[in-house]
Amino acid sequence: MTETEKPIAALKRRKRIRPLRLVVIAVICVVAAFLVRRFWFTLPVGEGPAGPAVPREMFQTVWTSRPVLLVGIGDSITDGFGASEGHSYFDMLISNPADEFPEMKGICLGSVLPNLKSLELAVSGSTSIHHLTSQLARLEVQAPEVLGLVVMTTGGNDIIHNYGHSPPQEGAMYGATFEQARPWIAAFDERLKSMLDRIEQCFPGGCHIFLANIYDPTDGVGDATRAGLPVWPDAMKVLAAYNEIIARHAGQRPNVHLVDIHGEFLGHGIYCTQPWRRHYRWADPHYWYYTNLEDPNDRGYDAIRRLFLLEIAKVLRTATTRP
Repeated sequence: MTETEKPIAALKRRKRIRPLRLVVIAVICVVAAFLVRRFWFTLPVGEGPAGPAVPREMFQTVWTSRPVLLVGIGDSITDGFGASEGHSYFDMLISNPADEFPEMKGICLGSVLPNLKSLELAVSGSTSIHHLTSQLARLEVQAPEVLGLVVMTTGGNDIIHNYGHSPPQEGAMYGATFEQARPWIAAFDERLKSMLDRIEQCFPGGCHIFLANIYDPTDGVGDATRAGLPVWPDAMKVLAAYNEIIARHAGQRPNVHLVDIHGEFLGHGIYCTQPWRRHYRWADPHYWYYTNLEDPNDRGYDAIRRLFLLEIAKVLRTATTRP
């Protein structure tokens, strides 16, 4: 190759390499865009059953022939906001929806409590203040032969309201420092005691109260900015304080039973697609919340009804009840 031919050959090689480089760069950009979208901008909900399995043998025989009143008290979770028709956890506790999963058909309270009635008092958007002053005021004292089953979700709206749109206050403490929230947390402690006392007074024939704790849509990260909410440095401390109060009250009364939706929902919030997170759910890395962040979607409600059914079955199948 002559000296004049060498530059020409080098130029040809560069022309061949340049398209390859462009292809490699394009592939890298596409992959990077896919990964960013996958890990940060999508919240797949998945499909099919969600939550723990419920053993069918628990629901094969009648638990009691006593009159039983199932009461729902609380916020939008018990009210079923975000659920499709017939798919709130309260509805599914009573009876199976028409499109029930095969493994859950016949697994409901209506199958084992032939004299079951229900009373739904929960209201979307309500706080624990409303639960005591408004909802429980509508619960009448029952006849002595009636067994009470009360399912409760309370306290969550105290924490997340008003989404940082207004200064923190009791019943809407989003953005509060922990010191600022201390008296409101103490007030919730007293309020929950009063709620439990009031429920027990309404059931002279006895009752069981199934009290859910409060889930965390940030999957333990404590940063809700991905959902468009303001930064709240003390959010996790406030949430932990509320859940400690709920667990303590459940532990102090033999007829109050903790339903741990907090633990079950970790890994199904706004960081559910990020496998490096501590609570990533390899078996079901999907979003269990509705579009408003604070309520479940249908799969989330499925998981909640299963948690309640398991706890109710554990208690009622072994409890001494009047024939």
